Amino acid sequence: MEIALVLGLLVVAVALFATEKIPVDVITIGLLLVLTMLGILTPTEAFSGFGSDFIIMLAAIFVVGAAMQKAGVLDIVGHKLFSMTRSRTRTLPTILMSAVSVLSAFMNNTTVTAMFVAPVVGLARKLKISPSKLLMPVAFASILGGTCTVIGTSTNVAVNAYLAKNGFEPFGMFDFAPIGLVLCVIGILFLATIGMRLLPDYQEVDMMQDLRQQHYFTEILVQEKSSLVGRKIRQTVISQIGLQVLNIIREGRNSIADADAIVQANDILLVEGSLTELLKVKDTNGIDILADAKAADDLVSDDIQIVELLILPTNDFVGRTVKEAEFKRRFGLTVIAINREGQTLSEKIGATEIKSGDRLLVQGPADTIRFRQSFSDFVVLQEHNYEPSRSGRNAALSASFFATAILLGTFNIIPLSIAFLLAAFLCVLFKCIKPTEAYEKIEWNLLVLIGGMSSFGVALQKTGAAEFLADNINALFSGMGPLAVLAAYVVLTMLLTQPMSNAAAALVVLPVALESAGALDVNPVTFALGVMMGASVSLITPFEPSCILVYGPGRYKFMDFFKVGSMATILLFVAIMMLVPIFYPL
Repeated sequence: MEIALVLGLLVVAVALFATEKIPVDVITIGLLLVLTMLGILTPTEAFSGFGSDFIIMLAAIFVVGAAMQKAGVLDIVGHKLFSMTRSRTRTLPTILMSAVSVLSAFMNNTTVTAMFVAPVVGLARKLKISPSKLLMPVAFASILGGTCTVIGTSTNVAVNAYLAKNGFEPFGMFDFAPIGLVLCVIGILFLATIGMRLLPDYQEVDMMQDLRQQHYFTEILVQEKSSLVGRKIRQTVISQIGLQVLNIIREGRNSIADADAIVQANDILLVEGSLTELLKVKDTNGIDILADAKAADDLVSDDIQIVELLILPTNDFVGRTVKEAEFKRRFGLTVIAINREGQTLSEKIGATEIKSGDRLLVQGPADTIRFRQSFSDFVVLQEHNYEPSRSGRNAALSASFFATAILLGTFNIIPLSIAFLLAAFLCVLFKCIKPTEAYEKIEWNLLVLIGGMSSFGVALQKTGAAEFLADNINALFSGMGPLAVLAAYVVLTMLLTQPMSNAAAALVVLPVALESAGALDVNPVTFALGVMMGASVSLITPFEPSCILVYGPGRYKFMDFFKVGSMATILLFVAIMMLVPIFYPL
């Protein structure tokens, strides 16, 4: 009965992970609560996974990575790289992927991808090539780079934590680096040759041009006797009809309109809307609709900018509508349009739900946009004007703390978790990042997922569910030898990473794989490494956060990822099955 309950919960969890309607951390906590209330796990067992030192290490890595990003370390690297590649069009994809994979071996792959999207789009514009030829390789390279070190991905950290907790020898920093390097080389060579021919050649979307074709930008002069005078903008007939007031030109001064701003006589209101909406407001007494030729020019001035923002999975307003996100109040920015999968959305923009990978066309003060960009709240998609010296002291300090942590952990001078916790502490102590920012940059949902699914592994083992699954898989494949059983677990992990996160997939399969290894009397570490690598190289669909980030800017379709990614995944699967048993014999 307990086996049936645990396996039933596992099926429910995988289904919920796949729908993405409930946050992964909420699902994980729910699982632990059910297991505890059913008496399958004690409270201590249910929450034991959160006490792992690897959880602390992962949180520390997020803090140090955020400090380096804020100080402009990644910008400096990007600036050097792009200055090298401007005149090397043929080798550009290979150089880009190599650099991304090296950075991703030590940094969160989503962060590395986010850092490269804007400059890659800008470089593609200058070289007059399609961003779709570069962005998918960048995303894939960031994923493959994580296979080189124990801190390369959260999946590696999660698997290592599970091994340590269950009495196995955890991996060192570079223990499986040779395997990861070969996987990176295979992936880069494939993408730079065959993959490059399979990649689509989509033209970049100009959101402003799309918007001008769909909507009108018009200036409305408010006369002295107008009913608009003395009213807040949101109370005027203009707003109620559905027109969006973007700017107010008052006494020659152009400023961004606030919904609570009071309209005065002789104001010129720059509005945006459809022809139908403009015809409705045309006959309103006390206003004159001016020629719209100059209106678009007034959208931008020395102090006002229009930029495109790329929405990251970590942005807290993902899943909310534009109105619920309160862009104007929180960020001082007005959302004009949203581009999703190559389509520019501008109707009822306030009620449109924001999704990860969306491109938002926003208007706001230039200072506000620069401030938000410097704190990594958004990725601005435009020609990148690098300012790598914005915080030279903090860049040097945070990078040196990070490098020192790697050296201390690699040579076992102090435990790896303590080394990175020390680096995070020093980043805060030397004011490379504020304590409040440090907490904000930690991906708590990921920590809850890893800790909770580690405890779920305890339930799989305690009830005998892991042994039950292992016996059945062994019965199916053991006749073909241990290598076939290992291949079955690698394929299973790869398939599970499509509907659920890589770390969750690895932690679901790992307890069963270790049980199988024990029953077959083979090296359990070989099975653990196969599962871990399988979770990190499944590129079949664009559901990985790094892929979601490039999906919109590259104008990709689902089949683009399937066509290129499935071939790459097959090659990488073959490489894993050849390499893992060589370095970690069965």
